[in-house]
Amino acid sequence: MSTANLTRTETRRRSRHIDGVKYLVCLDLLRAEDMDVDTFETVTTIEFDATTAATWVDFIGAAVDEVTVNGTDSEVDYDGARIQLVGLTEHNIVRIRARGRYSRSGEGLHRFVDPVDNGVYLYTQYEPADARRVFANFEQPDLKASFTLTVTAPSAWTVLSNRAGVTDDTVTTFAPTLPISTYITAVAAGPYHGVESSWTRGELTVPLGAYCRASLAEHFDAEDIFDITKRGLDFFHDKFDYPYPFGKYDQIFVPEYNLGAMENPGLVTFTESYVFRSAATEAQYEARANTILHEMAHMWFGDLVTMQWWDDLWLKESFADYMGAYASAEATRFADAWVSFANRRKAWAYLQDQLPTTHPIVADITDLEAAKLNFDGITYAKGASVLKQLGAFVGADAFFASSRNYFRTHAFGNTTLTDLLSEMSTASGRDLDTWAAAWLQTTGVSTLSYTGNAIEQTDPRPHRIAVGLYDLNEDGNLTRTHRRELDITEARTPVDFEDAALVLLNDDDLTYAKIRFDERSNATVQAYLDRIVDPLARGLVWSALWNSTRDAELSAREYIDVATKFAPNEPKIGLLSAVTANVAFTLGHYLPDHRRDEPTRQWLNVSWRQLQSSEPGSDAQLVWARAVASAAQLDDFLAEDLLSLLDGTLTITGLRLDPDLRWAFWLALAATGDATSHDLDGELASDDTSSGRTAHTAASTAIPDAAVKARAWAAVTEREDISNDVLDAFITGFGAGHRPDLTAPYDNRYFESISSLWTSRSIEIARRIVVRLFPQQSSTDSADAWLADHEWAPAALRRLVIEQRDHLARSLRVQARLG
Repeated sequence: MSTANLTRTETRRRSRHIDGVKYLVCLDLLRAEDMDVDTFETVTTIEFDATTAATWVDFIGAAVDEVTVNGTDSEVDYDGARIQLVGLTEHNIVRIRARGRYSRSGEGLHRFVDPVDNGVYLYTQYEPADARRVFANFEQPDLKASFTLTVTAPSAWTVLSNRAGVTDDTVTTFAPTLPISTYITAVAAGPYHGVESSWTRGELTVPLGAYCRASLAEHFDAEDIFDITKRGLDFFHDKFDYPYPFGKYDQIFVPEYNLGAMENPGLVTFTESYVFRSAATEAQYEARANTILHEMAHMWFGDLVTMQWWDDLWLKESFADYMGAYASAEATRFADAWVSFANRRKAWAYLQDQLPTTHPIVADITDLEAAKLNFDGITYAKGASVLKQLGAFVGADAFFASSRNYFRTHAFGNTTLTDLLSEMSTASGRDLDTWAAAWLQTTGVSTLSYTGNAIEQTDPRPHRIAVGLYDLNEDGNLTRTHRRELDITEARTPVDFEDAALVLLNDDDLTYAKIRFDERSNATVQAYLDRIVDPLARGLVWSALWNSTRDAELSAREYIDVATKFAPNEPKIGLLSAVTANVAFTLGHYLPDHRRDEPTRQWLNVSWRQLQSSEPGSDAQLVWARAVASAAQLDDFLAEDLLSLLDGTLTITGLRLDPDLRWAFWLALAATGDATSHDLDGELASDDTSSGRTAHTAASTAIPDAAVKARAWAAVTEREDISNDVLDAFITGFGAGHRPDLTAPYDNRYFESISSLWTSRSIEIARRIVVRLFPQQSSTDSADAWLADHEWAPAALRRLVIEQRDHLARSLRVQARLG
């Protein structure tokens, strides 16, 4: 195993011998604008106490030039991942001068050149363990420290870090941080556009900043971002009763970002896809608000109090996911945020929890590769769902009281599951050991069914659920007439409910479980789904239908029929977006090749009609336009109409053909062979931005030509000079349009190459290739053979292949439902 893959055992051993850590980090980024220079100087001075004569410091970079231990030059003993330190005493000062590499993968210090103005932008991304790509350190969350950073950069640049800084010409010196973990330190530098504000509560004033690339300034709605930010600070200040401790609160939106966002205290980083350069729906604004509040919750759950090791990653991610939805619903204009949570976030959890690689919320994370892959639907969405159930179980007052005690007791420290449960038990007066064993230390999702006189559940667990009884009112709408709340623990729980047209289990979405309908309720749903007035109840029904489809109990064709019938009347844009996305996935994965044409044409027809008939300029019109673009990759039925839209000879009232939508249509046309390279080059000439260039790459690669696919394959598997976003564009285009006649020749090459790719690429880039290029074959034989022949492969790589093999097997099962 590479020494870059730190293990839990060895980091625990190191933390027993190291204490009292402080860092002084000096980065020289003065030549970052010179693309011929791919390294930067990084000098780290680490002050620490030790009870061992030898240990190691983590660093992944181009070279280590000098190591000084307690004033004495030491021989450089560096293997590419670890720097060995010897001759340590009780108190030590170690100075390491090294050269780091600018990143193109979004890991470490990422460098991006804006094609609009040639501006060079830098930012860091470290979680779980990439701070070592920028400066030498003890890369583990339990060795918290104070960090003082000094950055040398072009004088015209904006330079940011976790704390406020003072700039003298080219040198910016930042104030020391409070004790934090290495993975949440941060630096951003470049000609960023910035907007300032502030938030005040009592004697506490927090300076606020919002930043993006200069070429995106015209699209940057900082005031809305500040509005959500201030509402969030109000909410968490009141609920947590622990003042925001990290000084300023900057938020920066950066290009080619691997994540949605990262909770670096004082400098939160976001994907710049949240800077809407094209039209965005209210659901997209809601998603952005949720992310802003998710990251803000981390200031307490994760930054102030941090898990000891990645086993307890849920201690921050599950809580932040839960709090993001909670604060959205309570403190912002997105009062029905729980609808999106129930329909989208939990769908992610249900998917992940049915894989053979599922794991408990409290996972067994033995090393960093395992930690990287555990930023998944279990740790985020299932954990958040379970916390929502815990809140219903112990009550909101006890939940927040325990949180406040947790912060006060463990501020700037590290914790495990036991620490949190102790506070929860004390505040609620309940013994939570049984609850934790049932929910945090097991795997799988229960399925709840109503049989007429009982509620049955698979994988029995204790649930606190509400049951809604719905009937048609005088207006012809389905409304709740009765609500029953009860605890169920066994496989079968007898119940006696009033007669109702629809019995909705898990109404209000209190627990984490899939639901199935009894025969009468199913008939009601099939006839009146759009008559359910409450959006959360309607969202739960849509979710149940999708889960039934994925489980091959409802056929893919039936799901498309239901969507065709009811999606045009769905007023909740978040639900409409989810349904159209599910239909797109169904068309691409859940229909046999010989049964795909008719339902694809059916969906294209309804999407096109809705695009034309929706309220001009509305969110619904935009969602249907995107649905058209997605389905049109599989059928050229609308090719002439789309070309007419793009050249302006056809107009649809209210439809704003902005760059993103134009590229979506061009991708579809390219995939069906109805767009040429000349067409795509012409579009690029009018949108020569970073987004335009990656969209052009995807569309050009979608052209159904063997030589085009060969070039794309080579770019993905052989070139290491392309960025993470460009890599994604090549993969998107390679698989666009479902053309196995062109992609199947690469199936064997995929399995022949993934082992070497895993060892030669960073884990982020390798993961993208392994997951997104996985062959969509007619059997799992190739994957099974690879797994049998590669028992020796790294556990993280095997996990990805096992998961993709399971997704394929599920698709084949769903397809078999149609015959």
